[in-house]
Amino acid sequence: MTAPTDEHVAPTGDPTEVQTEAPATDPAAYLRGYHVTAAVRGVAEMTKGAGYVVERALRQSTTPGRNTHDARRWWRHVLTRRRPQWHNEHEIVFETPIARLRDFSQGAATSGDPADDVVPTLVLPPQAGHDSCIVDFQPQQSQMMVIREAGLTRAFTLDWVGATRATSGTTISDYIAVVDRAVEHCSRESGVGHVNLVGDCQGGWLATIYAAMHPDKVNTLTLAGAPIDFHAGETPIGASSRVMSQRFGQLPYRAMVAAGGGNMPGSFVLGGFIAIKPDAEIAKHVDLLRNLDDPAAIARYEAFEDWFKHTQDVPGTFYLWLVEHLFAGNELVNGTLEVDGRRVDMRDISCPLFLLGGATDHITPPVQVFAAADHVSTPADQVTRRTAPGGHLGLFMGNQALRHEWPPLMAAVAEHSRRTD
Repeated sequence: MTAPTDEHVAPTGDPTEVQTEAPATDPAAYLRGYHVTAAVRGVAEMTKGAGYVVERALRQSTTPGRNTHDARRWWRHVLTRRRPQWHNEHEIVFETPIARLRDFSQGAATSGDPADDVVPTLVLPPQAGHDSCIVDFQPQQSQMMVIREAGLTRAFTLDWVGATRATSGTTISDYIAVVDRAVEHCSRESGVGHVNLVGDCQGGWLATIYAAMHPDKVNTLTLAGAPIDFHAGETPIGASSRVMSQRFGQLPYRAMVAAGGGNMPGSFVLGGFIAIKPDAEIAKHVDLLRNLDDPAAIARYEAFEDWFKHTQDVPGTFYLWLVEHLFAGNELVNGTLEVDGRRVDMRDISCPLFLLGGATDHITPPVQVFAAADHVSTPADQVTRRTAPGGHLGLFMGNQALRHEWPPLMAAVAEHSRRTD
């Protein structure tokens, strides 16, 4: 059984999943085609799964008790979820109602050792209804450890706190402020005035907005699976947001936020992800049945499901803002985005830029990430693009990306990070 972090989240290269050309002129037509194809794939996977179940039952027909026992074991693994955990040594530096800052420097930030005399690195994890510990997914499967091993020993990450009724009114300004507080802490501890900023998925557009507003505080900018041009290519999420916004404005999104008591329920976000790739969800559970007697396979399944199925809510005010201004309006690359009364101009970003996309990413295709290079002032010879095999979540937790894609990117960031003062 392949680890879910490499298989379940790294689908095969179906042309209906990822497109690199301009979006279709009719997103509704694209959605109809996509959902028909997704339904067909789902039925096909369900048929394969049913066939395997029948074949397994016939093969074990002499021991019907074994079939019942296996069914109970399967259901137990499917239904039993635990809260995901952070795994490697670190400390919590500060905590606010919307975010924590976690320090993975393990003493490097204050040791004074010349080997640790590097510009600090701050990661902004994805923020889409899941726990931020995706960046420290397993002891040997950790983006934070890859960063440290590349020589960026002053390593920090923000950890987004799930929304409550008290934080439902959190705004983009509040998130920019907490990023700035984290940057100030990292800078103060290291004695330098800037950081290497790493943004994963939605953390990527947040990092880009921050870098454009505070270019003097960002030494390098790394974006992985980050939607910068939300309308480049075509994706189910992008097309559906445009269709709903054109037909109903924000009404559907406001209804979901209202149903969540003022927040976007993480369970709704999870349901949307599963609906995009129903065949992957079915295949994952059939694969579990195939490997009920493989402890390592079970451990991989449970680790991924514990993270994937444990959701947290997103502040309603913030969620409605990003739908209006980014998903529907695409204002970041259009140059019309305003935060705190200031226009966010990506041309103010001139630092080295590192871009990582997933070849079969059906959430954020590489074209949406690589578009960042077309809107900043970074010289072309200081822009690095890499395309990793696999899908979206695999960029942040998959063995392939962590072993082969992130190390050279972070080594290049480290080359720009040695202090000269």
